[in-house]
Amino acid sequence: MRKTVMAMATLTATGLLLTACGGGADVRNAAQQDPLTSSSPAQPTTSSSSTQPTTTTPSSSTQPKPSEQPKPKPEPKPEPKPTGEAPCTNIAARACVDLSANKSWLLDNGKVVYGPVPITHGRKGYRTPPGSFRVFHKNKNHKSSIFNNAPMPNSVFFNGGIAFHQGSLRQTSHGCIHLSPAASQKYFSYLGYGDVVQVVP
Repeated sequence: MRKTVMAMATLTATGLLLTACGGGADVRNAAQQDPLTSSSPAQPTTSSSSTQPTTTTPSSSTQPKPSEQPKPKPEPKPEPKPTGEAPCTNIAARACVDLSANKSWLLDNGKVVYGPVPITHGRKGYRTPPGSFRVFHKNKNHKSSIFNNAPMPNSVFFNGGIAFHQGSLRQTSHGCIHLSPAASQKYFSYLGYGDVVQVVP
């Protein structure tokens, strides 16, 4: 009886030592088993595999390859929220353009309702003049009669041949106010005939 108790104590101590050093699951289960309450006495084993830590490497077939992982869908860009105050002083202005900041806003009774949005404007020799003007023409699919039928989607004319329209935000224009596609659609739907556009230097 004394030998059996000593053998059990030795096995328990060995199991705890191996668990602390990173032994496998079999060793941990043996160490957690209480030898005094076990229905069958612990038997010493001669197999070296039961006392040696086992390591497993994850199978490459269970992990998706980088090329197989689903790509996240790009989120749509939110519309710019009204921020701050526009620099325009004309309370009747429905659109405000700041040439020095390259920004524009849509207004209602002096309050910003859309923007600021980035713009580009007239290059040297084709400067966009400052002042207050009124919208007098709109054309959803306008093409320039001066510059080789260049497309000018969502055109809103407010000063002669100068209009808000969809255009490059990297290159300056021949006087028009270039807007992004989304902003040009918003300006086209918001601005009506007779609405005031103020352009500040």
